[in-house]
Amino acid sequence: MELFDLREFDAHEQVVFGHDAATGMKAIIAIHSTTLGPAAGGCRVWPYASTAEAVTDVLRLSRGMSYKNAMAGLKFGGGKAVIIADPRHPKAPELFQAFGRFVDSLGGRYVTAEDVGTTTADMENVARETRYVAGLGRAPGEAGGDPGPKTALGVYLGLKAAVKFRLGRGELSGVSIAVQGVGGVGYHLCRLLAADGAKLAVADVRPAALQRVVEEFKATAVAVEDILAADVEVLAPCALGAVLNAASVPRLRARVVAGAANNQLAQDQDGSALAAAGILYAPDYVINAGGIISVAREYYGGATEEQVLGDIQAIPRRLTEIFERARGENRATNAVADQMARERLGRQPAHRVA
Repeated sequence: MELFDLREFDAHEQVVFGHDAATGMKAIIAIHSTTLGPAAGGCRVWPYASTAEAVTDVLRLSRGMSYKNAMAGLKFGGGKAVIIADPRHPKAPELFQAFGRFVDSLGGRYVTAEDVGTTTADMENVARETRYVAGLGRAPGEAGGDPGPKTALGVYLGLKAAVKFRLGRGELSGVSIAVQGVGGVGYHLCRLLAADGAKLAVADVRPAALQRVVEEFKATAVAVEDILAADVEVLAPCALGAVLNAASVPRLRARVVAGAANNQLAQDQDGSALAAAGILYAPDYVINAGGIISVAREYYGGATEEQVLGDIQAIPRRLTEIFERARGENRATNAVADQMARERLGRQPAHRVA
């Protein structure tokens, strides 16, 4: 694997591999940019089939964090970490303590938090070994804690803005929405959507998680392989990335795509295909920034929960600006958002990958 030649590399500042023999930890930290501050992004635990697959994922996610933090106006650069999960061994506190030492070895160039496969408890174990971590427990009224609900809130607000822009509807009552993935973010998004009277169709690979949402929110269960093509007005991808691709986009029946998953587009041209089909796409790293907004407020200190919620309220405005520019310039929304993010990072144009 020629790391520097990978399309996903995109001039990363630093990529570090860490291994701890005692716990079996195998981790990769990718730092895409520190132009705006220390690189910040969550730690994902996933059973990657190979090291090459893990490298590709962490590079894509890291660059997405640079764009996300830049568009949210945060004093953070972009970074990400992945731990290659071993299905034979459950997660243990010692593994995250080892990861904490790995993070600490970078001297503050990278700040970690929760992501897919990690929890607040895991980050508290990380915090036993480093101060470069957020997403920890907090006192009532303070900024911080599990960023998942904040991500869901931002997606909910952004989805409403997209529905108003594309469908001309100011409320979600009666709007049909398919949610792919009802985990830590998807569940909270469903709760908010159901409270507004949306009609939910949901899918998840975990039967218990799916049943919980069906029972609590009167949602309709849909097979995982059918959810993207569901006959709905809005599709909210909230699982893993690259779900919008040359095979799936022609099958979409929704007129709005607005979800929490990172790197939803497999390739740049998939955003153009959505636009050509009359589907409004809310760029993922803009709509799902609520969690990192909370992380930033927690990490830098002195903020309240109310201030975090106020910052998240700006997400619909940012999205609407992108939607309007895309319409006025006859361009795909992902192309407009990428250009705006790279301008804020002081980088030259580049092709975006999933």
